[in-house]
Amino acid sequence: MIKVLFVCLGNICRSPMAEFVMKDLVEKKNLASEFYIASAATSSEEIGNPVHHGTRNKLKELGISTAGKCAVQLKKKDYEDYDYILGMEQRNIAGIMRIIGE
Repeated sequence: MIKVLFVCLGNICRSPMAEFVMKDLVEKKNLASEFYIASAATSSEEIGNPVHHGTRNKLKELGISTAGKCAVQLKKKDYEDYDYILGMEQRNIAGIMRIIGE
């Protein structure tokens, strides 16, 4: 199984959008059983909060649900658990490196 983690600052906008779009893509290709896809934040500001309403609404327009998703923070152990950790922008990559180390 390929494990992919998308990471942004708060885990309420960009990284959940990437998570749920990727889940939708692999489901449509009948590959869902071959992937584990998730998202996380580099900050603790939004932990426990649901996906931002703008992101939820845009994905809903495409028939993609974010039901049940709440923001979680990246942990150092995630480096061992995931095959790919993808930062949404350079600042997020710096945050990832701060958490997991070089």
